[in-house]
Amino acid sequence: MAATALRGRPGDAYAASPFRINMRPSCHGPHGYRWVDGKSFRFPRNVPDGELLAALVAHEQFRDDYAGGGIDPEGIRHGPYWRGNVTARAYEPIGNSEALRTLRAWTDRHGSVPESLEEALASAVCAVIDTATHCYHLRDLGPRAFHDWGGVHMDFHEYVAVDHERSLLTLLVAADD
Repeated sequence: MAATALRGRPGDAYAASPFRINMRPSCHGPHGYRWVDGKSFRFPRNVPDGELLAALVAHEQFRDDYAGGGIDPEGIRHGPYWRGNVTARAYEPIGNSEALRTLRAWTDRHGSVPESLEEALASAVCAVIDTATHCYHLRDLGPRAFHDWGGVHMDFHEYVAVDHERSLLTLLVAADD
């Protein structure tokens, strides 16, 4: 079922990219390319989280280098890592509040953010994590897992929020590049 847990008929599972929040207005310092990206997927009821994670890393929308290239048909990079190094086992459970604390620390790294940006983060990112049945984070795979230019991200935070009540999985990536 892992291969079909998020796929179904072509186009059915990928719900859309619900948001991309550019953090540039909030950056205080030399680095101005910070953002949060979210992609949501529908799944059938009663699919175990392990199968959902396996289906996620196999999905075509997962072939994103998150450095401006978008979805790569070859799909060899994912964030800073060679995609082959990112498996379902690379994700670890994390408490919703711990995920929010980590993201808050990253958000506030360069000072306070404008109110409009704060509202966008609360309604998009925090709401998704708050309502998740389970939350997972991509653990640090280390520099050996980096692809040829994988060090481009100063920070890379990836979470998978699984909402079994709504049958919705959301991939959240927050990064500096």
